[in-house]
Amino acid sequence: MRVLWLTVAVFTVDQVTKWSVNHSLDLYESVPVIENFFYLTYVSNDGMAFGLSLPGGNLTLPILSLIMTIILGIIFWQERSGHIIVKLSLALIMAGALGNLMDRLRVGEVIDFFHFKIGDYWEWYIFNVADSAVTIGMILFLYYSFIIQRKIKVQEESLS
Repeated sequence: MRVLWLTVAVFTVDQVTKWSVNHSLDLYESVPVIENFFYLTYVSNDGMAFGLSLPGGNLTLPILSLIMTIILGIIFWQERSGHIIVKLSLALIMAGALGNLMDRLRVGEVIDFFHFKIGDYWEWYIFNVADSAVTIGMILFLYYSFIIQRKIKVQEESLS
């Protein structure tokens, strides 16, 4: 269960960066870090990923987030002796879920600030550390599911 430290660390970084942005920038203020590519842009999001929303979002989303976080905790416990990639992926997903859940419970919306764009031609959705953790965790989980798990099955079948 040492990977729980990853959950704590990512959650802490997420909350500290959101606090810093909230106390350093005005809402919708944008500061270029790398001109025409990377900005810190303070926005708030009361919806889900990519600005999607649910009916009754201000009440529904925190409840669903809490339920999913509890389910993640149960899965994490069940996988405590599983493959390290699964444990890392679940630790990252849990950290991200807790980070955004904390925002929803505390202020009713999520603070986003990482803003990538190329001039006026292209830009990505504004996101935060928690969103990044969930994305990286899901990529690791899919990698395990489709690559590593298949290799393990092939090895087990060749041994029997």
